[in-house]
Amino acid sequence: MTPVAPVTEEAASLLTELGVPRDSFVGGALEVRSPINGEAIGRVWTTDAGGANAAIQSAHEAFLYWRKLPAPQRGELVRLLGEELRAGKTALGRLVTIEAGKILSEGLGEVQEMIDICTFAAGLSRQLCGLTIATERPMHRMMETWHPLGVTGIVSAFNFPVAVWSWNAALALICGNAVVWKPSEKTPLTALATQALFHRAAARFGGVPDGLSAVLIGGKETGEALVGHALVPLVSATGSTSMGRQVAPRLAARFARAILELGGNNAAIVCPSADLDLALRAIAFAAMGTAGQRCTSLRRLIVHEDVYHELVTGLKRVYASVNIGDPRDRATLVGPLIDGRAFTAMQQALSEAKAAGGLVTGGQRVHVNSHNEAFYVRPAIVEMPSQSDVVRRETFAPILYAMKYRDFEEAIRLHNDVPQGLASSIFTSDLREAESFLSTEGSDCGIANVNIGPSGAEIGGAFGGEKDTGGGRESGSDVWKSYMRRATNTINYGRDLPLAQGVRFDVE
Repeated sequence: MTPVAPVTEEAASLLTELGVPRDSFVGGALEVRSPINGEAIGRVWTTDAGGANAAIQSAHEAFLYWRKLPAPQRGELVRLLGEELRAGKTALGRLVTIEAGKILSEGLGEVQEMIDICTFAAGLSRQLCGLTIATERPMHRMMETWHPLGVTGIVSAFNFPVAVWSWNAALALICGNAVVWKPSEKTPLTALATQALFHRAAARFGGVPDGLSAVLIGGKETGEALVGHALVPLVSATGSTSMGRQVAPRLAARFARAILELGGNNAAIVCPSADLDLALRAIAFAAMGTAGQRCTSLRRLIVHEDVYHELVTGLKRVYASVNIGDPRDRATLVGPLIDGRAFTAMQQALSEAKAAGGLVTGGQRVHVNSHNEAFYVRPAIVEMPSQSDVVRRETFAPILYAMKYRDFEEAIRLHNDVPQGLASSIFTSDLREAESFLSTEGSDCGIANVNIGPSGAEIGGAFGGEKDTGGGRESGSDVWKSYMRRATNTINYGRDLPLAQGVRFDVE
């Protein structure tokens, strides 16, 4: 087992290394606890309504300046941010592990995702282009132009405490916007560290207006202040479906835009022709990675009856042997749940599944180093006779519901018969099945994969889903348009004034 330092000392050391002033994480009202052992690793200062209003006003003023810089210059700031993230990758990734409980490779992978989006956005800053449109009027030209929108509000969740900010911030900044970030109150330290790295990049860039990037720390009231502010024309919110149901009407009431990335109840169909060894390895990561606390985590396994026994038997063997423990230990594959509430929700779901006829393997609490305030669990496989209510509901924990199917149409029906529509996958060697799954009659999700699991995504593809997942998209080829406003321009370079649709309006 790899020797590890006390989390409180290590968190303070990492924050200092990343440039966070000590008085930012000591003495505040909000206590931050590490899921590794339940110990307090900081006390941060929260933002009240007045402070939130001041930060948003400052961000708006920064936007008025920033929007005037050419987009490639704005891209240079994002490129520099990527360099600072590269330099701080090890420290920030380890801080993600300490604060969110992710294993080391996942913490580092999250920061790599931030670096990747900065590279992507910096290049994209030279490609914010509109169309020239054919016009019916002679000696006229019609085109579309894209302009900065304003302050972009970002609300993120604990499970990806920094990457989600970067998906939005990198694009918002190159589009000419300011950003105001409300991180999860469970993971504010990584937000402070990210902001410190942004300030380093801004200092190297020179001339960045104060307030261009701001962090608001607090609970529901702080989020409401951001969502309800008239100077925030766009809010990108990542979290639960219930959160989205509260955010969306508030934004709609003032005609603000929303990018909502909400819950997922992701499934994998395993067909008779599937490579079962590949499927098993993909399923293991998708279902157990991040202790089942990804919005793209695999939660439902729909397996053809001919291969069900072989696959599920293999999965049970892997589930029983996987290393559970301190996520800083490189041998660990499954770290802790975020807190006791997550553990309680998992146990309630397992009890409900049993009552519905489910056969549960695993799911029990695992005690690691006598940390009674930490919540480690053995990932659970639940063999279900049908897709009951508990299966159709997302539980943010490592529970994998396994069900049999007989014909392909039944598998698709089961797959789509849930409220959520985020990520999906199929394992097959049959071209017809693969293409049917990706067709209009197949998966109804925003992400549909073949022979890989649903969990994990690259920044080059749009991330998000349908139905109760919210319909929003983050990152991807053309999502930059969500952070800008479109104008249609018509230029008459002739001496006549022909009207569209043949309308005549002759005056002397």
